[in-house]
Amino acid sequence: MTVLVLTSEQDVTADMVVARLHERGVPLVRFDPGDLPGEGGLSAEYVRGEFRGYLSVGGRVVSMDGLRSIWIRRPSEPAAHADEPSEWLTAESGQALYGMLDCTTARWMNDPGAAAKARNKPWQLRLAHRSGFPVPATVITTHPQVARQFAEQYRQVVVKSVSGKVPSDPPMALPTTLVPPDADFGGVAAGPTLLQRYIAKAADIRLTSVGDEWFAARKVSEPGQVDGRFGDTGHSWQPVEVPARIARAVATYKNLAGLAYGAFDFAEDSEGTWWFLECNQGGQFGFVELQTDQPIAEMVASWLSVTEG
Repeated sequence: MTVLVLTSEQDVTADMVVARLHERGVPLVRFDPGDLPGEGGLSAEYVRGEFRGYLSVGGRVVSMDGLRSIWIRRPSEPAAHADEPSEWLTAESGQALYGMLDCTTARWMNDPGAAAKARNKPWQLRLAHRSGFPVPATVITTHPQVARQFAEQYRQVVVKSVSGKVPSDPPMALPTTLVPPDADFGGVAAGPTLLQRYIAKAADIRLTSVGDEWFAARKVSEPGQVDGRFGDTGHSWQPVEVPARIARAVATYKNLAGLAYGAFDFAEDSEGTWWFLECNQGGQFGFVELQTDQPIAEMVASWLSVTEG
């Protein structure tokens, strides 16, 4: 039985797991949907109520019946590398590929439908509250007056991307930014804006959950630091124990969301409370493992290696 890894060629985090799978002697195929059609190919036939077929890439062929698990890491858009890419070809290739894979009995990390829903920030925050996480007050609005009232109420608020994506034309970073209450909120009318109560951080927390296991790491923040992704604090990630309340909330969240994998980000305040910021269903973990030696890649490989039933 084969593990299918759907990711782009330049994915160091996937490389770490692929190495562990090779060490275990587990057959695997690495396939980038962006190479379909082209270097990657597929074929499937509907026979007696079932689609039976195969994927091919780099001279290797894997049968749909022979898949034990599918790991969606950082795949390119289907047909992204085609000679003549188009929205139509992307849609056709995506429907064909994921439609075929949905017909298998393989385990998903993560199921595409669950993953798509899990990317939506409003849904994340609602689910986080239901799961038992502390969640900062948040508003998403296109009305400047609503944004102004929110800032006046909480005094210290941050603005961040709703989708988590960054502009590509022109390419630019989009860090979470502290906004003063007397700011001009007129620009809110130009597009949905997410404002959130600012949590004065003592540390950033990254909790990576694989199946029923989790690994948490903590990095001390500098006074006044807003976005832990930017700027060198002089501190490294260190393993940290997970409070029982957080462990229960993680299990509940993943169960409700239908996720096998999740990378949770928290802001730890001066009293030690872990405030939920987001759960990235496809978040990378390589940078944490390299600094903490936590065996996250090994755990992902172990999960992918198991055949249910």
